[in-house]
Parts: sequence; C-alpha cells; structure tokens
Amino acid sequence: MPGPKDLDPSSSPRALIGSELRHARERKGLSQSELGEPLFVSGSFIGQLEAGTRRLHLEYAVQIDEILDTNGFFERNCSALAKSKYPDHFEEAAEAEAVATAIRHYLPLLIPGLLQTPAYAAALFRSYRPMVSGAEIEELVATRMERAHLLRDPTTPLLWVVLDEAAVRRPVGGATAMAEALRHVADLARRHRIIMQVLPFDAGAHAGMGGSLKLMEFADAPPLCFVEGLDMGKLLDDPATVARHTLTFNLLQAAALSPQRSLALVESAAQDYEHEDQHP
Repeated sequence: MPGPKDLDPSSSPRALIGSELRHARERKGLSQSELGEPLFVSGSFIGQLEAGTRRLHLEYAVQIDEILDTNGFFERNCSALAKSKYPDHFEEAAEAEAVATAIRHYLPLLIPGLLQTPAYAAALFRSYRPMVSGAEIEELVATRMERAHLLRDPTTPLLWVVLDEAAVRRPVGGATAMAEALRHVADLARRHRIIMQVLPFDAGAHAGMGGSLKLMEFADAPPLCFVEGLDMGKLLDDPATVARHTLTFNLLQAAALSPQRSLALVESAAQDYEHEDQHP
C-alpha cells in the first residue's frame, strides 16, 4: 500500500496532517491512548492533533513516524506547520482559538485581543515595545485584527467574556482610544455577537485574581484551557485541570454583573471618556 503524499502547505496543513495521523493510527490498529503512551502524552492530546486543534511538533512527529511506520511523512511535513505570526508561547492557542466552537475568556487588566480596536492594540504594543519602529507596530496590530475576523461569523464561536472593571477604567491609548474601544465592545454585545459581563471592583476578592484564563471547546476534540503571563503561556488539556479552571470561570460569571448591567457600565464609561476628550 502506498504511503501518504506530502501535504500542500497552502491547504489547511494542520487539518490534513490530523486526518493522515488518524488514518495511519487506525491502520496500525492503535487507539489514541495507545499511540500517546510511548510519547508520554494523553489520548486526548492525540485526539486534538487529529482534530487539528493542536499543532504537531517535530519531536512528536519523529516518534510517530517510527511507531506508525510512515516513512518520515510527519517529520517532513512539520515544516508546513512551523510558520506562525504569533509569539511562541501563544501560537498554539491562536491556532486552537481559530477552530473553537466556544471561547470563554477572563483577563484581569485588559480588553481581550479578539475585542480590541486598532488604536487600543497599538497603544498596548507600543507600551510593550517602546523602541520598535512604527512599521513593526502596524504589523503587530494587523495580526491582532486578523484574529478578530472569526467574529464575522454571526454565531460561531460562542464568545463569553468577563471584563474586569480595571480593564474598563484604565485609559489605554487615552480618552479617544478608550471611548472607541468600549463602544466596540458594547456594539458587539448589543448585536448579541458576544456575551459580556463586567466583574466590578466591589466584588472584592474573586476566583480569577491569579491571572488570565481562556477556555476553548471544539466540535470533535476535548476542551482546552490556556493560561498566560508575561511572555509566557501554556495550553492545558488535562481533564481535571480544565474542569478546575472551568469552575473558576463559573465563579467569575457568578460574581460579575449581569450582561444588562455590564453593558450599561461599559457604555457609561465610554461616555465619560468621550466627555473627557471633548473637555480636556
């Protein structure tokens, strides 16, 4: 039987490699867990590779070729997956985000990237990288705006965001940029494209004080959780860990204002920024 052909990097390489991985595994008569065992990964991890929600790294590709007798196919085609516009710590999360059916996100200090406007994102990138050129900032902003294209679909993915009030009150980019950013978030909520809640200052101590949290669900793969810090991030698939972080998000939802009251707070803050811009 002939082996699989090399992939065309222009045609969804993660999905194609995932499909070939499933085919090769089943031909060898192995379950996902049985393939994962010698790689020291879970069966869920193999399922995510096959579904295209996680990227196959070279270290695993080499071992998979040996286990499945695929004549170097997966090693050769890893190059089709290696190029990314995103930082190393975020690239897998961005790839998973693009195919998620549901995303639940909490950030303690910022408006999430999927909801940012160009001016807001530019101010953030400039604060992170004060010495880079304007062209580099523009490229970073363009990449972030490209991620937000997934919200053009009217219903998928479901995006549920809990904004900390700190993200509403901190004037990133000045009054004009903040007014625009908050109006954008409010517009998405009013059009029922997102579910948005604000966690107010008077909620006091809460379950998310340790940092950011993003939960992602998929049509044909187990859920993932992404936790992030300064220039670092980790994609988690352990069911117990994902369940624990899901509870954390549920607690944040319970402590936050209702969507209606949250929308009123965000629109009021936008109006305050607009007034500040008009009367400095």
